[in-house]
Amino acid sequence: MRRGRRWIDRWDPEDEEFWAQTGERVARRNLAASVFSEHIGFSIWSLWSVMVLFMGPEYGVDPAKKFFLVAMPTVVGGVLRVPYTFAVARFGGRNWTVFSALLLLVPTTAAAIVMTPGTSYGTFLVVAALAGVGGGNFASSMTNINSFYPLRKKGWALGLNAGGGNIGVPVIQLLGLLVISTAGAAQPRIVLAVYIPLIVAAAVLAALSMDNLGPVTNDTGAAVDAAKQPHTWVMSLLYIGTFGSFIGYSFAFGLVLQIQFARTPLQAASLTFIGPLLGSLIRPVGGRLADRFGGARITLGNFVAMGAATGVVIYASAMRSLPVFLIGFIALFVLTGIGNGSTYKMIPGIFQAQAVRHGLVGEEAAAYGRRLSGAAMGLIGAVGALGGLGINLAFRQAFAATGSGTPAFVAFLVCYAVCGAVTWAVYLRPVARARAATEAETAEGARRPVYAEV
Repeated sequence: MRRGRRWIDRWDPEDEEFWAQTGERVARRNLAASVFSEHIGFSIWSLWSVMVLFMGPEYGVDPAKKFFLVAMPTVVGGVLRVPYTFAVARFGGRNWTVFSALLLLVPTTAAAIVMTPGTSYGTFLVVAALAGVGGGNFASSMTNINSFYPLRKKGWALGLNAGGGNIGVPVIQLLGLLVISTAGAAQPRIVLAVYIPLIVAAAVLAALSMDNLGPVTNDTGAAVDAAKQPHTWVMSLLYIGTFGSFIGYSFAFGLVLQIQFARTPLQAASLTFIGPLLGSLIRPVGGRLADRFGGARITLGNFVAMGAATGVVIYASAMRSLPVFLIGFIALFVLTGIGNGSTYKMIPGIFQAQAVRHGLVGEEAAAYGRRLSGAAMGLIGAVGALGGLGINLAFRQAFAATGSGTPAFVAFLVCYAVCGAVTWAVYLRPVARARAATEAETAEGARRPVYAEV
């Protein structure tokens, strides 16, 4: 048994009596603090998508270099998601949330120091890379909340946690718009000054409101086992298509508007936040729909819709039609949000079904599912985030070669087609559906239900 009043040594959310009497209240309290901390983390992760709007000609950074600059936090955040996932079990969800929140002070303070004309591009790259710690927060937060909630409620809880975090992207972009429109494009430090006290507030709230779960023990073998599962890598591909698109588009949207449609920093900032905001708000809905209709069904339909929206964007990009481009691009953001919620709902269900396939029932099946799904979330989240790097590099290459983002959008359309085909082939074709039904029937009669639906 672990010592300390912030440690909970018995946690059994699948027990409906425990959940009703104690579990739900505690889980909601931890979820609220987790959402706020992750929200601030996402804001700092996307900080440089705002800072580049302040970087006028006097900074000496051309558009190609700006795309690479906003890509740096993406790659660092993606890599950090793996160790952040296992930090929850090593240090406790509450303890790690406090530490990871305070760590956000480093990239924020560093940015305040270097945001001035005359700073070398290499220095900007290093400081932008530091903002990647905000991306790591997502993995530890999702792994932690995954442990608090029963399988039947994970889609909504994980969607709410992630959606509240994702809103950090448009919020900092809105703040950037406010600063540019009032103080001017020469005052980026105002944005940073606002976030320093918010970071401290997130750490204090986590310290006062969150708990560590004793049953969530450090299990490095879970990472190895999750990495051996083909489903981990299938879901990583699907998450590249959904979250990779969301974060990549969020970071690149303002630059695309400036370069392809000749928008000023103020004009770009006035539009940049809309897509990420809608995509963030809709993510819990994607999780709720997946809870009701199955994550695979929602994910497949979503990729089909993303392909259609991308077709609209390709047409608008080729015709240089800003109104049509905005309609298609904002629709893409909304669809990435739905897909983010539905794909993350699939993960616990997949590994619960794996438990049934191995002959486990009841609490043994639930424990197996929690163990592998928690580990897989870190790997899947890391690979998905790296999809954002791919999007920014594709834009960089497309603009450098043709002066237009159209070739990049064609590549994205191909990616969505592949993701849709994989979703159907692995989780929805008749053979896969029949296997899931058999596993669900095998689970009948257990003390607690095993949900094989993904």
